[in-house]
Amino acid sequence: MKVSLYLFRLLALFGALLAFQGSVMAQEQPVRIAGAACTRPSFLHCPDKDCPGDRVINPGPVVEMKTRRTYFLDYPCDLKSGEKVTFILSLHGGGSYANWQRHYFPILDYVDKYRLVVATPSSPIRLWSEADDVYLQNIVDSIVGQLGKENLKAFWLVGHSQGGLTSNRLVRTDFFKNKVDGWLSLSGGRLGGNPGRAASFGVRPASTATTGTPVGGSSAGTPGSAIAAAAAALREPPAADFSFIYATGQREIDDKGVPETSTWAAKYSCGPRRKPEEVVDTKAGYVYDSTRQNPPNPAWGLPPAPGKAQVYVYPDCKDGRVVADVVRIDKGHTEGLEPKITEELVKLMHSAKGGKIQQAP
Repeated sequence: MKVSLYLFRLLALFGALLAFQGSVMAQEQPVRIAGAACTRPSFLHCPDKDCPGDRVINPGPVVEMKTRRTYFLDYPCDLKSGEKVTFILSLHGGGSYANWQRHYFPILDYVDKYRLVVATPSSPIRLWSEADDVYLQNIVDSIVGQLGKENLKAFWLVGHSQGGLTSNRLVRTDFFKNKVDGWLSLSGGRLGGNPGRAASFGVRPASTATTGTPVGGSSAGTPGSAIAAAAAALREPPAADFSFIYATGQREIDDKGVPETSTWAAKYSCGPRRKPEEVVDTKAGYVYDSTRQNPPNPAWGLPPAPGKAQVYVYPDCKDGRVVADVVRIDKGHTEGLEPKITEELVKLMHSAKGGKIQQAP
C-alpha cells in the first residue's frame, strides 16, 4: 500500500514536471503571424543591385482573408509572446508595387534590430483610392488582433509619393485618426508648408523607349492633374495629433529647398529647426525607376548610388512628438533609400511618442 502511494506521488510529480517543461517550451517558441512565414533573408528580398523585374512587381504572399487581396508582412523571426513592437503600414506610390516599396524604403532590413512589424500592401491598379480603405483597415485589424494592441508601442503610416497623399487622407478618416502615432512622408507632401517642385519633375523623356518595368512614384501612371487635385483637397492640416517626418530628394524640389519653418512644428511648440546632421551612405539603395533613363531625368531619379542626407529636427516638441525634415542630397524622386538614412528615419520614428492604438476603441 505504501509502495503504491509512493509510486502514485512519483508519477504525479513526474507529470507535473513534464507539464511545466511543456509550458516553458511553448513560451519559448517564437510568435508566428497567421499566413506570414518568417525567413532570413526575407521572402523575395532583392539583391544589392539589379533586382529582377518579376521580383519587384510581386504583390506579396500574405492573404487578407476578407478581400482575398495579398500583402507583404515582415517581422522579427524571434518575436516573443507579449513583446512590444512598432507597427508600420507602408504604402507604395502611384504606378508602383508592394515589393518595390519594400526595397525603396527597406525597413525590412531593420525589423529584427528595432522590433518592427511592417505590412506592405498592394493596389491592383497601382493607385490608391477610397476603394482600398477596407482592405487596409482589415490588414490593421488582423495584425492588431493577433499581436494584441497592448503590445503595440506605436503605429506609423509610411507613404511614398501618391502613397504619401493617401496617408494624408487616411489620417483624416475615422478608422485611422485615433490610431496613428506618426506619418513618414517619402516625397508624398509636407505638412506645415510644401517646397516647390523642380521644373523638370514629372517631365517624360523625349524617347519612348523603356528599359524595364515601370516602378516609379505618382507620375508613373497617374495624371498630373489628378495628383494636383488630390494635393489641393488635402491642403488644410488634419485635426489628428501625430508625429511627422518629411523626406525628399534634393533634385525633385526647386532651388529654394525645404522651408525652414513648419506650421506643423508650431502646432506642437517645437523649437526652431536645428542645423542639419549629415548622414553618409557608402552603399547604394536597392531600386529605381528604370523606365526614365533614356534619357535620364535627375529630378525623377537616377540609378541607385551612395549618397548623403541632411536631417533637420525641430526639437523639444510637446507631448513627445517628433517633427523633422530630411533632404537626400543629389537624389530624385525614385532612387531607393540607402541603408544608413533608412536606419536614421527608423530611429526618429522610434524616438516619438506612441501608444494611441492602445487607447483606441
